[in-house]
Amino acid sequence: MGDIARAAVLGAGVMGAAIAAHLANAGVPVLLLDLAAKEGRRRSALAEAALERLKKSDPPAFMHRSAAALVTPGNIEDHLGRLVEVDWVVEAVVEDLEVKRALLGRVAAAMRPGAVVSSNTSTLTLGALGRGLGHEASRRLLLTHFFNPPRYVRLLELVAGPEADPEAVAAVVACCEERLGKTVVAAEDRPGLIANRVGSYWIQSAVAAALELGLTVEEADALAAAAFGVPKTGIFGLLDLVGLDLAHAVAASLRAQLPHDDPCQALPPLPEIARRMIAGGRTGRKGAGGFYRLAERDGRRVKEALDLATDRYRPVSRPRLDSLEVSRGSLPALLVHTDGGGRFAARVVTETLAYAAHATPEIAADVAAVDRAMRLGYGWAAGPFELLDRLGPQWVIDRLRDAGRPVPPLLAEVADRTFYRRADHGLAARDRRGGYRELRPRPGTLRLEDVRYRRQPVAANASASLWDLGDGVACVEFHSKLNTLDRDSLAMLRTALEVVPRQFRALVVGNDGEHFSAGVNLGLALYAANLALWPVLEETVALGQNVLRALKYAPFPVVGAPSGLALGGGCEVLLHCDAVEAHAESYIGLVESAVGLVPAWGGTTQYLVRWLTHPARPGGLVPAVTKAFETIALARVSRSAAEARDLLFLRPQDGIVMDRDRVLAAAKARAIAMVEGYRPPAPSSIRLPGRAARVALKLAVEGFRRLGKASAHDAVVARHLAEVLTGGDTDPTETVGEEELLALERRAIMALIRTPATLARMEHMLETGKPLRN
Repeated sequence: MGDIARAAVLGAGVMGAAIAAHLANAGVPVLLLDLAAKEGRRRSALAEAALERLKKSDPPAFMHRSAAALVTPGNIEDHLGRLVEVDWVVEAVVEDLEVKRALLGRVAAAMRPGAVVSSNTSTLTLGALGRGLGHEASRRLLLTHFFNPPRYVRLLELVAGPEADPEAVAAVVACCEERLGKTVVAAEDRPGLIANRVGSYWIQSAVAAALELGLTVEEADALAAAAFGVPKTGIFGLLDLVGLDLAHAVAASLRAQLPHDDPCQALPPLPEIARRMIAGGRTGRKGAGGFYRLAERDGRRVKEALDLATDRYRPVSRPRLDSLEVSRGSLPALLVHTDGGGRFAARVVTETLAYAAHATPEIAADVAAVDRAMRLGYGWAAGPFELLDRLGPQWVIDRLRDAGRPVPPLLAEVADRTFYRRADHGLAARDRRGGYRELRPRPGTLRLEDVRYRRQPVAANASASLWDLGDGVACVEFHSKLNTLDRDSLAMLRTALEVVPRQFRALVVGNDGEHFSAGVNLGLALYAANLALWPVLEETVALGQNVLRALKYAPFPVVGAPSGLALGGGCEVLLHCDAVEAHAESYIGLVESAVGLVPAWGGTTQYLVRWLTHPARPGGLVPAVTKAFETIALARVSRSAAEARDLLFLRPQDGIVMDRDRVLAAAKARAIAMVEGYRPPAPSSIRLPGRAARVALKLAVEGFRRLGKASAHDAVVARHLAEVLTGGDTDPTETVGEEELLALERRAIMALIRTPATLARMEHMLETGKPLRN
């Protein structure tokens, strides 16, 4: 079969509807069918209601509001015949084997020859679902397990039977990876597949240990985050997110299907407190609270945690365990600590890693597949076998033997060696047959992680490195915490400006990290301000302006490759690039006003030029200036790369890449395509409205302040921003060059950073991660 041009999703519940939305995000027209309504004229009411919920969901299911138009609601009774129009049918109805098999039989009769159907499940097996379908239909039946929410979780587990049509499998994999942005992990046809098999055991082990050791939910979550590098939701927060009832159903299904000697069967049953929670509707965020909830106290919304001993809620408290304080990010130090936290971490780590080693031979081809599944599906910083290599497999073996527990063969075979070792092109991973399988990058992908195995950086410092991507393209990588920018980051960009003309043809700015850059290192700026090092701060501002301006006018193409956060200074870097190839999940914005500042590395200037020169901009100077003013003053951040186009942080010609691992590859290809005949852009010289527009903006801000929609310092920041955007003392008949606007940026930021209110905002942001409205 060819490319997948159209799709259908059967089942408009939470998961099915979200899968349909993400297909639409990828530009795939999709039918969303559910049961026909038994009453009323609107027989497709269930699917129609699901589509309306998708439009209002938060976080949004659609990357752009226009994607909703690609979803056509309908019902199974009246519209199943339309399956002849589609190339891929995703079945996502209730987790009931007989219901699914009956529907799959109808689908097989209705869909066109050559189309493929997949069932979204991890609790039922492909063999059971395909029984009785017939040979030809079974060849085109797959199991594709999306994780919730489908837009945001990259993992997709796929099971294909031994007789599956290779073309059908290839078409689905290509669509999932290249268009939906998924990392497809091949799993064996076993209950739970990979991630839920290991993840469910992990959760049950951790809950049992927390109850037995008398830990609070906050302590257990903090320990899980420290041990496995998971988000701060930890274990109990994750149960709230997934739904306690759903997690229990998955665990119960696994117990029912796995053999009696599987270690999963030895875990304690569902604790009584969890039974009461499910019975009372306290299933998590979708229910009446869970292990955490938001409650009203003295007119304020306060986060509360469930006391596991009393089954009552109390205000959330900060965990105060010696093990957490002493370990401070060191997993070995945490595991050897003797308090309850250390014993919890050692027990859960040992049990979970041992279970991963036990299950891997029957669920995956090699340990790398298990590690990928746990990183991408459950948010672990490192997979179980990466953790085993970090700790030393013998450490877990010794603990198991000390406890009189069996050592899984896969673990015993490795013993004092490792599950990963170096190979010609990178790494090789242990496979289930006892050998090592070389891990090669997926076709079309490019990661700096793979480049590191082949060559050393061209240049490097504490905050950034310069890499050779091959084919005459260099790459500047930021690698500080959250990739924040400082003088070292700027120094590496300046190094690239010197090196690229001698050794390369083009430059990419990007990295493998979760985020492109969270902006300027605020801690360093606050430190300098508190010491009144004003000349140093002004010099850093001027340095940033000069380096980014040189980047914009470099004699070679510069392509930005963002993913995740590109805020403040990170956004300013992108605004100075010739082109951008952005990951679809890029959250871009000039957020300096939130800390009482204005963008001053040329960001205000370049963003203003975007609005003034945009083909579809509002007529006249003032509307364009107002648009730029509103976006910067309100610190607006796009919630996707598609929204970044609306806000002009990306231009219409900038690319959007769905697969995170293809962003650098796309940026490199774009840079190469720009080399021949490249000429840097001409410096901008623009007309600005001057004092009259500035007064109008000031009056508007004062009106918002009187209505309580802007704070006193918001108004101060807005006045300085308006000064820059309107051109200072210019007249509409005059032109203003970039140098003059950059001087206005410097003057504005240096005035603001001297104010106590701005310093308070900066300090509050560093302490809480939230803006202060003073």
